[in-house]
Amino acid sequence: MNEQDIEKGRKNAIISYLTLIGVIVAYYMNNEPDKKSAFASFHIRQSLGLWLTFFALGRMAGSFDSWLISSSFYLCFAVLFIYGFSNAIGRKAQTVPLVGPLYQKFFKNLGN
Repeated sequence: MNEQDIEKGRKNAIISYLTLIGVIVAYYMNNEPDKKSAFASFHIRQSLGLWLTFFALGRMAGSFDSWLISSSFYLCFAVLFIYGFSNAIGRKAQTVPLVGPLYQKFFKNLGN
């Protein structure tokens, strides 16, 4: 990714981390013919993976009825989310720890 591609896709990358709806909005904004950016596609895949993991595992973590398990889950998600969001703001294309490479692999067809 070159500097021009990063600047072109930075807004969409940041939008993708805002909510799950932000992922959808960023995806469609990035698919416009003149606004296609590999940087934005990278972060859209990362944020989509984070949000889907949050909803899938959050339901299970909440069913334990233990504040320790629930708060640990939310803290872990918050750290991963802040890491990805700060990379989008800082113009870096780094995967989130532990699960980021899996998200890139699972969603490789998204945004190409």
